[in-house]
Amino acid sequence: MKKPGLSVLVVDDSAFMRLALRRIIEADGDLLVVGEAGDGAAALQQFTRLAPDLVAMDIEMPGMDGLEATRRLMAMPAPPAIIMVSHHTTEGSAMALAAMQAGAADWLSKDTGLGGLDLGHLDRELRARLRHWGMAHRAEYPTPAARTEAAPPPPNGLEVLLVGASTGGPDALAALLAACGKLPLPLVLAQHMPEGMATDFARALARQSGLMVTVATSGQVLRAGDVLVLPGGHDAALLRHPQGLALRLTHSASAARPSVDVLFTSAALAAHGALAVVLTGMGQDGAAGAAALARRGYPVLVQTPASCVVAGMPNAALAMVPGAETGTPAALGARLRVLAGNPH
Repeated sequence: MKKPGLSVLVVDDSAFMRLALRRIIEADGDLLVVGEAGDGAAALQQFTRLAPDLVAMDIEMPGMDGLEATRRLMAMPAPPAIIMVSHHTTEGSAMALAAMQAGAADWLSKDTGLGGLDLGHLDRELRARLRHWGMAHRAEYPTPAARTEAAPPPPNGLEVLLVGASTGGPDALAALLAACGKLPLPLVLAQHMPEGMATDFARALARQSGLMVTVATSGQVLRAGDVLVLPGGHDAALLRHPQGLALRLTHSASAARPSVDVLFTSAALAAHGALAVVLTGMGQDGAAGAAALARRGYPVLVQTPASCVVAGMPNAALAMVPGAETGTPAALGARLRVLAGNPH
């Protein structure tokens, strides 16, 4: 008999849910539950022993919760693909965003629209998602031997470049992009804007900079040389993907969107190396995220306040990261070119 191809660890504090998830996951015969755990600490032990391809993880559990367990699993050299399965992970929820920031590949809610447990929904959705992420994980770690080796470090210690801006940002971003030119790393731009403006904004930046600038989509895997504009009306978090980093977009009701802090903070959790730039803007968005990146030892660049249309965001960032390098947008673009490994 052929052994099922993808292995799954089920983590939930409810014995009933562990049994229900096992039956759902194994229903088609191509997925195998190789272990169960009732809390995050047990999940870490089971993963170390079993090395499954996938983890179906609850969030709210006694002791170590699912978010902390996810962070610790994603810090391992060959982490699994983690699908959060929880009452708390609903579209646009803070917990869903926190799960993505912790490194989860995807999430599903246990609930119906009325708030009750919906095993039928899980039966329809869970196996397909596990297959998708499990095959991607196998492509990244094809053999047990390969799965014990750490991924090679990113070039120059950087995996992604991030820029946040608000008031005055369009001109500052155009100057920065024109000065940095095409880079060997993905560049993600969070410019506060209303919903529906991103396509025209990306086209304008492309005309002004001479670069190919596109609008980011949810689930998009970042590639070298990408210049991505986050769409208005959404927040975006970076999460680990078997092929590197991917973006997860969620609708946001906040006035400052896309949130620079959400983008930066998720990078501090998920990226192996990131560089952040805070440009002109009103308010304090980006300061907390810049501080989170700086605590990881990642570089932070800030537009010189005197060169800003509104200096609120740069001033707030400098208050949180007083050692950040500063410069005009054009000077910061030139600096990006050097730091990203393309000095010419």
